Parts: sequence; structure tokens; C-alpha cells
Amino acid sequence: MSTHPYLRAYMAGISAPTPLLLVALTLFFMARFVYNIPVPIERVIIFPMAIIPNLFGVWNMLYLASRARTHLPLGIHGAILPFIIAPAGFLLGRCLGFLHTTHNSLMYFGVVEIHYTFLAMVFPVALIVYYLVWKYLIGFFNQVAGIAD
Repeated sequence: MSTHPYLRAYMAGISAPTPLLLVALTLFFMARFVYNIPVPIERVIIFPMAIIPNLFGVWNMLYLASRARTHLPLGIHGAILPFIIAPAGFLLGRCLGFLHTTHNSLMYFGVVEIHYTFLAMVFPVALIVYYLVWKYLIGFFNQVAGIAD
């Protein structure tokens, strides 16, 4: 199959985060409406649901376009993505006014407080998760789409 490799790369890229975000949305709905946790679902989850799958698809297209020159393994390529998502999300949140910084934490929509020490511990875990998701899930979807090495 040599037709439309970038479209197939995009579709393979969005195949992993889309169902995972639906699980996250279900958990948010349960927290908000079943357990009455005051989390502004419409503000917190909509942005990731719109951006993350598309970013995965474009990132997989970039992998397909650059793998002949870079010879970078797919897992490493995927583990680079949090280094782009985190600063972009921070800058966008600051510019749009829903993310505020304090001396020891970030305040998300004035409701969710995230301490810097928590971020320092979670970021390496996110790198590992992204590496594994890209190596195994996106790698599998790339094979199914016929664009794997």
C-alpha cells in the first residue's frame, strides 16, 4: 500500500489517544455528576480532547517524513512530544487566563491546584508513558496501516 502514506500515518496517530480521552471524559463525568466534585468539565477536558489526538496524528506524520533522515526510534520520537505539549499548554493557559502561577503551584481555572513538586514527579512518568504508548500502540497502528519500517 503506497497510496496516501501521510493520511494513514495521521489515522494511526490518532488511534491511540482518542479512546483514552473518551475514558478520561467518562471519569470526569462520573466525578462531576455522580460524586459532585466541582471540576469544570467543559473547560478542563475540551481543550485536550481537541488538540491531543490531532497533535498525535501530525506528530506521526512528522515521524514518517523524517525517519529516513533521523533514524530515530518511534518510542523516542513520541517521548519528545511532552517537551512540546507542556510548554505550549502552559503558554496557552497563561495567555488565555485560565492558568495562574503562585509561589508554589499552578492554579488551573481557579479550581485545581497543582504543586510544582507534583509536576516534577509526574513529568518523568509522562515521558515513560509517552515512550511506551508510541513504541507499542502507535507502532502497532503504524504496522496495521502499512507504514511501519
